[in-house]
Amino acid sequence: MEKNKVLHLNSAFSIKADEPDSLYIEGYASTVDRDRQGDVIPVKAWEKGMGNYLRNPVVLAYHDHSNPIGRMTDYKVDSKGLWIKARISNAAKQFQLIKDGILTAFSVGFKVIDADYDNQTEIFTIKELELVEISVVSVPANQNTLFDLSKAFDDAEQYKSFKEQFATQGQSAKGLESATEAKSTTKKEWNMNPEEIKQMLADAAKAAAEEATKALEARQKAEKAAQEAEVARQQEIDARVKAALEAHVQVGQSGAEKLLAEVEKRLEQERETQKSALQGLESALKEKAAELAAIQNSKMSFNDKSNQQGAPYGEIEKAVLLSKVTRKSIEDTVFGRQLVTKYNGTQPGAHLPGATPWELQVSLRMEEEVRRRLVMAPLMRQIAMQTNVMKMPLNPEVGTATWIANAEFGTSSNASSGAAAVHALKEITLSAFKVATKEYMAFEEEEDSLLVILPVVRDAMIRRVARSVDAAFINGNGSNAPFTGVAMYDTTSAITLTSATTASVATMRSLRADLGTWGLDPSELVFVVGNEVYYNLLDDPTFQTMDKVGTQATLLTGQIGAIGNTPVIVSGEIPTKAQGSAQGTTNIGAFCFAPANFLVGNQRGLRIDTDDLIERQARVLVASLRTGMTQLTTNYGPGVSALRWT
Repeated sequence: MEKNKVLHLNSAFSIKADEPDSLYIEGYASTVDRDRQGDVIPVKAWEKGMGNYLRNPVVLAYHDHSNPIGRMTDYKVDSKGLWIKARISNAAKQFQLIKDGILTAFSVGFKVIDADYDNQTEIFTIKELELVEISVVSVPANQNTLFDLSKAFDDAEQYKSFKEQFATQGQSAKGLESATEAKSTTKKEWNMNPEEIKQMLADAAKAAAEEATKALEARQKAEKAAQEAEVARQQEIDARVKAALEAHVQVGQSGAEKLLAEVEKRLEQERETQKSALQGLESALKEKAAELAAIQNSKMSFNDKSNQQGAPYGEIEKAVLLSKVTRKSIEDTVFGRQLVTKYNGTQPGAHLPGATPWELQVSLRMEEEVRRRLVMAPLMRQIAMQTNVMKMPLNPEVGTATWIANAEFGTSSNASSGAAAVHALKEITLSAFKVATKEYMAFEEEEDSLLVILPVVRDAMIRRVARSVDAAFINGNGSNAPFTGVAMYDTTSAITLTSATTASVATMRSLRADLGTWGLDPSELVFVVGNEVYYNLLDDPTFQTMDKVGTQATLLTGQIGAIGNTPVIVSGEIPTKAQGSAQGTTNIGAFCFAPANFLVGNQRGLRIDTDDLIERQARVLVASLRTGMTQLTTNYGPGVSALRWT
């Protein structure tokens, strides 16, 4: 436990509204009294500890440095302790809450610089401290908890560890946990389980509501009594007026008029006094009624500062995956329930206005990560598919127009409009195939162990799906993948290398030249190379790596350089010479292709499903998506030229 931990002392303050737009609060932030744990802060500690704070005496709300609401205008250190006074800005959101008496407590944050702890007397005396900040909080002004340093620690062990750092030299700290401390209310609170705390808070709320109800009933009785007293007073005044008129009727008409005017004046004064008293009582009743309603509707939050940012994505992902593995709703898992409660008790998918449900967030993020790992798919044009098979018309026969001689202008012959051409539409079929992977989880796995395993399983499943899609787009031959990969469309190229030769920039240019018409525009082509060709190119001094072509050229996943304005992409899914022989492939080492001649279809994004396997006493977690790829036209050839090892 570090000595520079920031501790908080809570204390009540009084409110003075001198002007409509001016509000001052004042009170003792700390007293020299010994609290129930034996903690003492002498006056001298505050006399030395105000220096740094006085340079910028800003007052915060809820210890939030981004939420200043006023400034300290005066302070004094006397025999009772530290007294402070602050002016609250009417621009602060908390201005009206303070003015209405809802926020009624200071919370002073400070660091302990030097202190003494006596193991024998169990007295902890703070000799020197540094005031860090002053905040206005909603902590109730309870006399038993105004000054209690132990409340700044999570549990008793942390508090013991902190005090032992200041233990007097030569004395043992083993006696710190004395019988007195063991029997104290604070230790009981530390050892209290969550259900007891919940019941304690519920009892406190109920007691507060009953007390407020009793106070309201008492004030209603007082109001009724005041009204009855007013009626009696009015009757008595009327009787006195009548008696006075009868007794002094002999003074003449002028005397009677004066007496009547005086009586009316006094009656008016009495009415104004009673009216003012009733208005004050009505205001007090309204204030207490609002306070009672607030107590009844309160959720007894433990945190002054409500979280408006929503749960972090990493926590959301754990909660969603855990619910799928355990086959429970998010709120039925211990972790999910704690997460929902932590962020203002909001239901999953509703923690922010217009928010995306948690399960959809996780599905989209995981699909995005699969796409981010792909090398081949982002190179080609992609469309969304409504069904797993789509048929699309295509007119690959572009042909040429006819040059018209001047003599044919304006004539009625067919030559004036050029030679006739008939469009030759053909139909291509694009199919989306399912790729899937799964993991098994034993029934015996508890939530705590699953929370540790799930991130590892999730990353492995994403990598497997991404690798499978990339490998199919490159090497698919209809057996190891349900469609033909880009490299497999080259069935005529004779560009080969023996095991004794290496690939070079000249070799890559030969691939481009082999494309014919497709290879005319280098900006519309992409070189895809395997590991061996990549390292061959690094040994070629004419190869432009990314440090030469500039960071602005890094537009594609996996790009490692460029050859003649054509990007070079490296993929680990192109097998080495040894792997190609073992797998019986065509030993592709690299290829150049025109992405515009290929189309990728995506029917469904990443989906995660789970089910129980009773016979295996396990649950299976399955991740899958549907995608496919096809060539558009062979009008100018396949648009692919491959380099093969021989």
